[in-house]
Amino acid sequence: MKTAVEELSPTRVKLTVEVPFDELRPSMDAAYKKVAQQVRVPGFRPGKVPARIIEQRFGRAVVLEETLNDAVPKLYGQAVDEADVFPVSQPDIEVTKIDDGEQIEFTAEVDVRPSFDVPDYQGLEVTVDSAEVTDEDVDRQLDALRQRFATLTGVERAAATGDYVVMDLRAEIDGKNIEEQAASEVSYEVGAGSVLQGLDDALEGMSAGEEKTFTTELVGGENAGEQADVIINVKSVKEKVLPELDDEFAQLASEFDTLDELKASIREQARRNKLIDQVVQSREKALDALLDQLDIPLPDSALKAEIDARKHNLDHQVAESGLSRDAFFRLYQTTEEERFEEFEKNSARALKVGFVLDKIAKSEELGVSEQELTNFVVRRAMEMGVQPNELAKHLADNDQLTLAMVEIVRDKAKSVIGDAAKVVDTDGNEVDLKAIYTEINGEAPVEEEAAAEDGATGEKDASGEKGEA
Repeated sequence: MKTAVEELSPTRVKLTVEVPFDELRPSMDAAYKKVAQQVRVPGFRPGKVPARIIEQRFGRAVVLEETLNDAVPKLYGQAVDEADVFPVSQPDIEVTKIDDGEQIEFTAEVDVRPSFDVPDYQGLEVTVDSAEVTDEDVDRQLDALRQRFATLTGVERAAATGDYVVMDLRAEIDGKNIEEQAASEVSYEVGAGSVLQGLDDALEGMSAGEEKTFTTELVGGENAGEQADVIINVKSVKEKVLPELDDEFAQLASEFDTLDELKASIREQARRNKLIDQVVQSREKALDALLDQLDIPLPDSALKAEIDARKHNLDHQVAESGLSRDAFFRLYQTTEEERFEEFEKNSARALKVGFVLDKIAKSEELGVSEQELTNFVVRRAMEMGVQPNELAKHLADNDQLTLAMVEIVRDKAKSVIGDAAKVVDTDGNEVDLKAIYTEINGEAPVEEEAAAEDGATGEKDASGEKGEA
């Protein structure tokens, strides 16, 4: 087999492949067997019809077509390997010549990863946040902890922002009650920002036992998008009461006996979190600095596929929310146009990141051990709330283990870039990443997805990796 490569653009090539007929022999034998199983010829059992009879009765063209259907995809794969190109789309294949008994020729046009050189990433200068823990940091953690242990106490006054109300709601359109929009004993924090526009304004100043009607656009159900009168009846008003910040609270919210011990633990854990954040920032910012030096052309098909996948995921989220499309975007304080713009920007970056990290992984000869794959599956299973063996089976059954290994290798490549950078913090202090690795995880590298909250004091766990595809 002989393969010639023609570059149609920086991201698309045309392969011209010439194949001697002898190399088609296995596929041709398989074609005769397949056709023999499908045809019925008097005097011969199914599958036992000789090749010459098949050609006499049905023609040589039938066999050749079946042969090419089997052989060309395999030959295309061999041609790709031989030409050392990396396809990112399905090929457009055309058989251009059939010289029966001599050779065949076909062409394949396909989008490929662009050719580029990775700049030297040794000593890239990046700045990360300081790891100094302030009193404000500790107070913020304590306040979050107090919020978790707050109690609701009934009050004999009108509702204000931050209060909780229990209410009944119903909706009417032209005086007709919309049953699917009715709800009873709904607990809601005033000012939380309901997708039901006007609800917070209506609740402000209402007391238990009062009823009020306001007009708004329904956000879900068969009448989503229609104007309706919503009637709310407040059953009770409660205010949030935070526990006193004392030793008793420390015993309630943690394993510590005193508030000072709790504060000391929070301070230490906050420092640990900030150290891990420095590692994560160093990798991301070093990667950004490297990307800034590269102008990589992107294959149109790959970019479109990336954007379409994100749009499909968005459509699924909207459908799962039960909200109208407008209400969904209001809930997240954005617009569909803004989300689509983000998709285009983020998709382009994701492709560039994948191209760069894969090239670094190849040059650094990075691989994946069985233990690393196991650790990845265990971490991902914990995130998803499933058993590791169930996730491993799902990945294997759906041919996704290769994707998992790509993700692991790309994380390793990102670590290589970060570790090679010259890192300082916002206070001008040099950041020693190896020292952070030793402090957090012994001698092992700090792994990237290290923002998991652990317990009441919000300690981050330095485990878990997640790459960009």
